[in-house]
Amino acid sequence: MKQLDNHHWPQLHLYQLVDVKHGFAFKSQFFSADGEYILLTPGNFKEEGGFRFLGIKQKYYSGSVPNGYILEKNDLLIAMTEQAPGLLGSAILIPESSKYLHNQRLGLLSIKTTNLSKRYLYCVFNSPIVRKPISATATGTKVKHTSPEKIGNIKIPVPPMDQQERIADIILSYESYIDKVSQLIYVKEKRFEYLVSQLINSTTCTRGHVRDFATEISTRNRSNQCERVLSVTNTNGFVLPEDHFERRVASADLSNYKIVVRGQYAYNPSRINVGSIARLDNWDEGVLSPMYVVFKLNEKKVNSDFFLHWLSSHEARERIKRSAQGSVRETVSFADLGAIPFPLPDMDTQTSVAEALNAAKKEIDLLKQLAGAYRKQKRGLMQKLLTGKWRIKSNKEVA
Repeated sequence: MKQLDNHHWPQLHLYQLVDVKHGFAFKSQFFSADGEYILLTPGNFKEEGGFRFLGIKQKYYSGSVPNGYILEKNDLLIAMTEQAPGLLGSAILIPESSKYLHNQRLGLLSIKTTNLSKRYLYCVFNSPIVRKPISATATGTKVKHTSPEKIGNIKIPVPPMDQQERIADIILSYESYIDKVSQLIYVKEKRFEYLVSQLINSTTCTRGHVRDFATEISTRNRSNQCERVLSVTNTNGFVLPEDHFERRVASADLSNYKIVVRGQYAYNPSRINVGSIARLDNWDEGVLSPMYVVFKLNEKKVNSDFFLHWLSSHEARERIKRSAQGSVRETVSFADLGAIPFPLPDMDTQTSVAEALNAAKKEIDLLKQLAGAYRKQKRGLMQKLLTGKWRIKSNKEVA
């Protein structure tokens, strides 16, 4: 590759390059468990672009299909509706012919010129070069959406065809690496869920209750000695609100906030039923909104890692959800949490189980770090290659 400072590819409007066709509004009365076709939905799109195969429930269709709405292999589609954060404008290539239907709110791109590669266009749509301008065209309150007319004026870089194909080769090779690692993560996570079920919840041991070893803590930040405001999410555990929500969400006066220290647990009573409970591991201390419940474990009775893994189990999630049912606000008080049955084998068993699960979890975390590194490299390459700042040497230059 060679770098050319302040030099960019020529740009053209999308309306000069492609036609965008909306999908058909297939009627839900013909959805079935085993229809002939799969109804393509935003669930098939990844936020970063690409076709999602894992972890989705397909919708099948058994009714008649109008002409022109059965998709063929390598058809290029984009999400015209943001039914999940960051999804608007995401592009996919159809993996096989005559299996998927072109649903409404998805746009089928047809290239009008011989000077544009479909694979290159796929890469461009999954880059900030197009995604940011598409987001700026979006309208709607509950669900944002755009239209072919609105995105038509967006400009994209159009290098020579040989450069387009070589750029696509590089970017798609990284996408292939990410997909392979993601598939491995999926398999490992399923195995981890099985291990948790087998090693914790299937143990034939005496069961106690969470209240037997957990104590609520309500220490207040009276002297404002701690200024680190934290939140608990259902995906990332403890987070700094300004990192997760793009701003600090807290009162100016933190004196009534609850202090949480490393190794203690906390949860939002109104969101624990969707998984917003975590142990503080990344900071020595922080403060939480007064709405949170903070508690500590008696580690002479229960191994903290053993308890943490139990929280991720299907049994724990279901018991917590049932604890919230019947409440007006569907909240789970500390007394409700304490009443949940809990497997209590001897400490040696708890420790050995926790160590086995920790090893399995560490393997998954390392794979996620690898996938994250590939994604970061891919984003950097897209920024350089798609703008023309970096040029790939031609075959003649290589020779």
